[in-house]
Amino acid sequence: MPAIKPTSIRELKDRINIYDVVSREVALKKAGSEFKGLSPFTSEKTPSFYISPDKGLYKCFSSGNAGDVITFVMETERLSFTEAVESLAQRFGFELEYEENGRPQEDRTLRQELFDLHETVTDFYYEQFLATSQGGSWIRDYWLNGRKFALDVAEDFKIGFAPPDGSGLGKAVRKKGFSKEALEACGLFYTSRGLDPNRMGYRFRGRLMIPIRDHQGRVTAFTARQLEITPKDDPSREAKYVNSPETPIFSKSNLLFNLDRARMEVSDERPFIMVEGQLDAIRCWSVGLKTVVAPQGTGITESQLRLLKRYSAELIMLLDGDSAGQKAALRMLPLALSQGVETFFIPLTDKEDPDDIFREGGKAALDTLLQRKLESVPFACRSIAPEAASLTPQGKAKAAREVFAIIAKSESKAAQIEFAKQAALGLGLETSPTIADFQRFAAGQSATIQRRPPRRSEDDTPPTEPNSDASVYCVETDLLGICLIEGELGKRIAHVVEPEWIDTRTIQGQLLSQVLNDLRHDLWHGPDSLIDDLESAEQKKLAANIHFEAEKHENPERLAQEAVKKMVAKYVDRRTKELKLEIGRKQASNDADAIHLLGELSQLNQLRHKPPAVGDLLL
Repeated sequence: MPAIKPTSIRELKDRINIYDVVSREVALKKAGSEFKGLSPFTSEKTPSFYISPDKGLYKCFSSGNAGDVITFVMETERLSFTEAVESLAQRFGFELEYEENGRPQEDRTLRQELFDLHETVTDFYYEQFLATSQGGSWIRDYWLNGRKFALDVAEDFKIGFAPPDGSGLGKAVRKKGFSKEALEACGLFYTSRGLDPNRMGYRFRGRLMIPIRDHQGRVTAFTARQLEITPKDDPSREAKYVNSPETPIFSKSNLLFNLDRARMEVSDERPFIMVEGQLDAIRCWSVGLKTVVAPQGTGITESQLRLLKRYSAELIMLLDGDSAGQKAALRMLPLALSQGVETFFIPLTDKEDPDDIFREGGKAALDTLLQRKLESVPFACRSIAPEAASLTPQGKAKAAREVFAIIAKSESKAAQIEFAKQAALGLGLETSPTIADFQRFAAGQSATIQRRPPRRSEDDTPPTEPNSDASVYCVETDLLGICLIEGELGKRIAHVVEPEWIDTRTIQGQLLSQVLNDLRHDLWHGPDSLIDDLESAEQKKLAANIHFEAEKHENPERLAQEAVKKMVAKYVDRRTKELKLEIGRKQASNDADAIHLLGELSQLNQLRHKPPAVGDLLL
């Protein structure tokens, strides 16, 4: 793949504040000169993820991940280096420069082209919604009078209309020059009969179109609502809602509708509110409930909960009162407990619908609903055993075991005991025996898990260990830290340290050897340039880790001198052992070279007792 010019990458990074990128993914709080938040890479309750806007770096202490703004986008969005750079460039309106004979600017990666394609399609559907045509008039009347929404709400969400004859969309995307690969991968078209707009098939026809955005606000898919004018020859005619299929940029289990807006509104006083459908969420937003989100279907996933927890650890569930909504709530409860998301439930009857409630009662309707709010375990008890008081002892014991299975997913032992107390109250049981029963249940579950052999699929890869060799301390780490933040002192160190002193058997030694070589030969352009130029992902992470943690010292020369002294001592010990073995072999064979080796051994002892002084060398 043609390369982007390194100078262009560095200029892009100089223009971007890492806070502006990371804060779209992680809720950050000020921590001295840095910012901290919950890790986007692991599930945690105590923030261990930090960014340094001054250095342009992030460091995740729970996973060991570290890097710059490009690395962050690669990790969180699962992009290649080039895709991450191009994504950032587009986001911040920066024109990249490619190497000579590289690809032209308009030649995009497939993922980026799919994002562009979905924006084009969104604009097309919205234009059809506003059109003066018969279809445009019909859909606006449906929106205003059928759904009771205002036109400015349609504008906010870019609500659209897919005409019964979809050929206009085909002509629009062909005119924009989107590739055959993008048109096939987006899931919006059936291209088995070619790319002729009059012959290709269209997934959405005669439907209300709701753009689905990821948490960064990029359109990745659509939900299409059935209408009276949906064509009878539409294969999905009877389906009330039809969604885009899974694509390289859309996975419904990893996305929540309206999270791109809601995450900017959430706070300790205003937690997330989850409703079942997109139109329910739009209704809530339209009446002022700005923290509302909705899953893509009734199944709420662990990934979605982890995504929410980046911004708030509290969630209010307001799902439909039918059996499907209740089952979805019970399925997500264990996941919420395992992720540490404090979840409250507002039970609705099967005749209540959030859209109707807020259309008629506005934002104030939430205050009335909150009076019904239940915590997780009381809600589980009510759902599992709605008539607990009339159950037999065996019936209560069975219900208790179902609740215990949910409680056991909590990582906190103290919380589990409190939940067991709530279960006793909710099921009409004595508290102490219920706690004892739960503890026996949990112990049995733990023993079962320990006996069960781990299952691994072919796609499984071993997790990254934070305490890998790359993170083990050695003296080279100190010298790297000094070189990364004390450029002039680094040059002195480079002219003092001999290459053979460095233990290049370690990744730290390999990296230090490269840095000192660059400093020695005036090739050093700073830590940002180093991270960009490194080819090994492990070296990039190590350099970012060391740079992130490196601090200014009152006397950096003394620190450097101590580090050089330790390095010399390590080298002398290592080389002395080698020499003694070699001398022994040569003396056994009366080899005259043994005398020369004894001389080197004497020089090593002198070096040990008088290493070179870093501070004495002036450049």
